Amino acid sequence: MSDAHRRPKTPEATRQALLDAGVRLALAEGLATLALPAVSAEAAVTKGAVFHHFGNRQGLVEAVAAEILARIDAEFQAALGAGAGGFGALTRAYLHCIFHPANSHSPWATPSLRSLADTALAGLWRDWIAAQMAVHADTDSDTALVAVRLAADGYWMSRVFGSVPVPPGPEALFAHLLARTRKDAP
Repeated sequence: MSDAHRRPKTPEATRQALLDAGVRLALAEGLATLALPAVSAEAAVTKGAVFHHFGNRQGLVEAVAAEILARIDAEFQAALGAGAGGFGALTRAYLHCIFHPANSHSPWATPSLRSLADTALAGLWRDWIAAQMAVHADTDSDTALVAVRLAADGYWMSRVFGSVPVPPGPEALFAHLLARTRKDAP
């Protein structure tokens, strides 16, 4: 009898290991390139485990995309909860996530941003941000806040493509944009 037959079955741990592996690979290389053998190897499980938990590649891709979005949302909600609330609350949380991701493996971190070019994830991102804006319409619809978020998006994209240096540096830009999220900002 092989070790695989003697090991205790831990289906939830196996599913989570597959999701974690899929997220790592998707954030590094994109959802479009997600391959079952690579995910199973990264998770140190059989390819059959991928089929058991997700049915097929499309099921895995959808679950990984949902997991990435859940991680984006968790980090965003933590930043939102840590803030003062009121005018510009969503925009300040957005700035914190973009300029200060929780860690290098965060979906908000620079290498991960490339994954938003994937059609499946881009649609989920668009729907997520629209839902956040609907919830925070009373605090974050001001034109000045829209401009701050668009500037942050520009900074985000310049990091992804390495296209535009930010003199005098990201922290100065962060402070400048953050100051613009106050109701009395010039």
